[in-house]
Amino acid sequence: MPDTLPVQPVTSPLNAVIDLPGSKSITNRALMMAALADGSSRISGALFCDDTRYMCAALQRLGIPIIADVKGCAYEVRGMGGVFPSTSVDLFVGNSGTSARFLTAALALGNGTYRLDGVPRMRQRPINDLLTALRELGVDVRAEHNDECLPLIIRAAGLRGGHAVMRADMSSQFLSALLMVASYGMEPVEIELHGKMSSEPYVELTLLMMRQWGVDCSRSDRDLFTILNGQRFIAQDYSVEPDATSASYFFAAAAVTNGRVRVNHLTQDSLQGDTAFIDVLAQMGCEVTRGKDFIEVQGTSTLHGVDVDMNRISDTVMTLAAIAPFADSPTIIRNVAHIRNKESDRIKALCNELIRLGVQAEARADGLIIQPCKEMKPALIETYDDHRMAMSFTITGLRSPGVVIHDPECVGKTFPDFFQRIRLMREQNYV
Repeated sequence: MPDTLPVQPVTSPLNAVIDLPGSKSITNRALMMAALADGSSRISGALFCDDTRYMCAALQRLGIPIIADVKGCAYEVRGMGGVFPSTSVDLFVGNSGTSARFLTAALALGNGTYRLDGVPRMRQRPINDLLTALRELGVDVRAEHNDECLPLIIRAAGLRGGHAVMRADMSSQFLSALLMVASYGMEPVEIELHGKMSSEPYVELTLLMMRQWGVDCSRSDRDLFTILNGQRFIAQDYSVEPDATSASYFFAAAAVTNGRVRVNHLTQDSLQGDTAFIDVLAQMGCEVTRGKDFIEVQGTSTLHGVDVDMNRISDTVMTLAAIAPFADSPTIIRNVAHIRNKESDRIKALCNELIRLGVQAEARADGLIIQPCKEMKPALIETYDDHRMAMSFTITGLRSPGVVIHDPECVGKTFPDFFQRIRLMREQNYV
């Protein structure tokens, strides 16, 4: 792709039906569970993007046979029952947070010395809480530079098990990583959370998928998670549902163009918490239809500002921020301090680029305030190597002239054909 990509505003309301690729979160969890299962699994409807390719490549280097069918959107995985045949491997995960966190915990099940590294930004993203919990469970893991960030060295001899305490407010991926490997420990595992959990729906997704794959976890009222050892994931044919976070951009496009967009095969029964973004759009005045096998959003002539706690759906913060200037009153986004440690400092990045467009935006410790803007300025949007910056501000550009996306190729992290699907949406006239 070119270094910069101008976004052409639409000249009439969008009217489209969209099929979207599979969920990244579900695909990477399914790859891990299939690798730990004993036997062959087929993962259909899978997402092929940078993050899932890093996960697949790492598992292959660990000795897990995987056949990737890109055209068929499927993986064939032959799980080894919690065993990694390779005993000395250097793994690279790019900027994939799920791959880094899930593999860090999974490598404890191995028997050998492993090194795990990523891009410079991944070396800045904190992982100390996961390392501390793993050490409490008997794992020899250390940061190569003694800074509690990647690269990591894991000297594995199996997961002992026991009791671990973890802060709940940093990343749900830390807890998900531990939950997925806990039943393979030598003893039962208890994980005690302290504080309010961030992005809790992703933990709920992990627990739901674990049950689908044959492993149970009990959760007490005080957030004590108990997983009995000896349980094993069951190899199976597994279908991945469309990515709910990716759907948020297309729903937002309907909102800002007074259009109508339907996303097929995504329903209110989705495993993914980010489907709740449609509730935010409903608060802003959009009409939402929840069908048996689709969700549809109809924009209205006036969007209203909202005051919303987005902790549970924090990956859609950027989608909301990108359309908030079109509302008739301020939008306040709260309780998402943890997104400062994502692919970029997302609160700072959003404010920077909104201000570049002429929008009044104020960063807060745990969120931001965005004022209405009747006429935005043309601007080159910096994306900070953050896929969600590129995709979110593309939606801004569908209504506001002069938006140019810098480094559009960064969308390959989770949605390689995003711009092609935006084009297809624009070309439709759904009746």
